[in-house]
Amino acid sequence: MTGATFAQVLSVPAPGPARPFTHVTSPGITGLSNLVRLAPGTYIERMAQLDTREKLAILADAAKYDASCASSGTAKRNSADGKGIGSTEGMGICHAYAPDGRCISLLKILLTNSCIFDCHYCINRKSSNVRRARFTADEVVELTLAFYRRNYIEGLFLSSGIIRSPDYTMEQLVEVARSLREDHHFRGYIHLKTIPDADPELVRLAGVHADRVSINVELPTAGGLKRLAPEKDGARIEGAMADVKASIADSRDATRKYKSAPRFAPAGQSTQMIVGADAATDGDIVKRASTLYDRFGLRRVYYSAFSPIPDASAVLPLRRPPLMREHRLYQSDWLMRFYDYRPDEVVAAADPSTGMLPLDIDPKLAWALRFRDRFPIDINRAPREMLLRVPGLGVKAVNAILTSRRWRRLRLDDVARLTVSVTKIRPFIVAEDWRPVMLTDRADLKPLVTPKREQLELFAA
Repeated sequence: MTGATFAQVLSVPAPGPARPFTHVTSPGITGLSNLVRLAPGTYIERMAQLDTREKLAILADAAKYDASCASSGTAKRNSADGKGIGSTEGMGICHAYAPDGRCISLLKILLTNSCIFDCHYCINRKSSNVRRARFTADEVVELTLAFYRRNYIEGLFLSSGIIRSPDYTMEQLVEVARSLREDHHFRGYIHLKTIPDADPELVRLAGVHADRVSINVELPTAGGLKRLAPEKDGARIEGAMADVKASIADSRDATRKYKSAPRFAPAGQSTQMIVGADAATDGDIVKRASTLYDRFGLRRVYYSAFSPIPDASAVLPLRRPPLMREHRLYQSDWLMRFYDYRPDEVVAAADPSTGMLPLDIDPKLAWALRFRDRFPIDINRAPREMLLRVPGLGVKAVNAILTSRRWRRLRLDDVARLTVSVTKIRPFIVAEDWRPVMLTDRADLKPLVTPKREQLELFAA
């Protein structure tokens, strides 16, 4: 495709020889005032001169700040019967992983990185001095199909800055999904970022065509949102999430009664929080995530460590938080979702004076060290909920222990075969041939169970 294909020509009066070029922007595009003269009376936006490859480079890079692109949990569809194109199955330029380990490659782009909002933390904010680009709905459809046919991707993750109005932007996002599904019978995975300020009917249509929809809460606290994104409304965001939850529930009820009833966002909804842009502690974030899971039935809460941006606002921190902090929050999230920890238990693993989780050890080990009176536990008798609290034992290992001990009493060697490091486990369990004796009460227990840091080797065998 040539650049002229995407040119947006604006007919405006030509300035006289002594006048500077008049700054004119197209409707809905903010901050794009660089114009080039083509002929008397005609100008074209510099953004519109970009070809598809240049647009893709800009808008794929702009999408990297969005973490919520996992593709797990959707309905299985394929085109093995010769009908349609695409699939949500199989092995997999964004890689997401399903719970069973399948790798799903997604085309992850923005429709545009132009925006009418001026959120302090966002690289694409209205006042940001970044190169702008915009796809049309048809261009995104063509890209998705072309990438799929070349076996590059198995799905699409599409988000956007807000142009012209929330409703207008949402219409463009929905049109991409509708065209892929109805015009091209695309059966691959589609994840749409929805806009809370958009008309609820548009959000409903997004859920009809997409496998997953998501609405970002942006920041963990209402105060942080008001300070860093004053144009966004936390109540409106939560209202939109509640509407999506209701639509998902209605769809499930309908499919129980009528097999042919249309499904709404079969992979559910998710959200994302920025970590480190405001003063929220890890304890605040864990509690907020738990509330979101309970109130809106979310599949996932994603955490994205704040990254300093060019020409940043003075209200933002100068340094990004440690990436390990983001990792510890994901581990805490896992404890609540799969290990039956209550939010207050996870918060109890944090430093009481700062509210922050330790960076040198994982939250599960931090909790066990803080509550040593709960250990050791007998692996041959302890219930499942206590086995899940033993550092080093995962869900699969606990299930294997519960199955095996029905036939014989387990020894330490049996447990060692189910975990990566038996050293980490020994102070917290009693087995047929093992008792920790004084090990659990040692003052220097933490150094003994903290994983050793190792320098990785590039060419190690």
